[in-house]
Amino acid sequence: MLSYKQLLKKFGVRPFLRKIYRRIFLWRSPNYQQIISLLKDKTGLEVGGPSSVFGTYLPVYPFIKHLDGCNFSTSTIWEGDIKEGLFFNYGSGTGYQYIMEATDLSLIKSEYYDFVISAHCLEHIANPLKAVQEWLRVIKNNGLLLLVLPNKKSCCDHNRDIVAFPHLLQDYENNVDESDMSHLDEIIEKHDLSMDIIKDKDQFKKRSLKNFENRCLHHHVFDMNVLEEMFSFFELEILYKETYRDGHIIIGKKLI
Repeated sequence: MLSYKQLLKKFGVRPFLRKIYRRIFLWRSPNYQQIISLLKDKTGLEVGGPSSVFGTYLPVYPFIKHLDGCNFSTSTIWEGDIKEGLFFNYGSGTGYQYIMEATDLSLIKSEYYDFVISAHCLEHIANPLKAVQEWLRVIKNNGLLLLVLPNKKSCCDHNRDIVAFPHLLQDYENNVDESDMSHLDEIIEKHDLSMDIIKDKDQFKKRSLKNFENRCLHHHVFDMNVLEEMFSFFELEILYKETYRDGHIIIGKKLI
């Protein structure tokens, strides 16, 4: 009997279907079981989800005990229309959907969760250090923070420079908020429109000027070195880090 791979080769299939097959069945971190073991049977919060990353490359959803979600608005490009309440569907369960800024989780008491996870979200936040500080507030001592950010080599940011940590620190000290547009000119100049849904530069600029409403901009571009500096700033013990084709993964433990 022919395997699924052999059937694809024999009868042919469009490239995008092959891509879907790889992502669903093959595209996993080589160490995903190690990551799952850190989160298994624990309760957490996902900021900016749900994310396909946590269903495929890092398939943690089926193994956690419970997960709540946080999004900045009741209407987003990624999730469509959502509402607060028990409506956060993450594949293997349903949690509470918060509508809050990622930099202000004031509806959640301190040291409430075992972990916070977030994939392809931090780059959309104008003040990343403020966000991470708030995420750490809501996790317990010895709790975990798992971040996944884009690898610029594989996305629309590949022409942009990696952000320097002192810049992030300056934004943090100046309490920059989500209305910040200081990187707009750079983004307009260097953003690769061929890798965006919007291909027209004028339309892209029009969408970008409404960033407070849609949060599409990547304010900063990260690499593993910057992420390590961030974790060091918050005195997190790094348990795992990985750079792969589409992203960077880093997991830290909040120390007592």
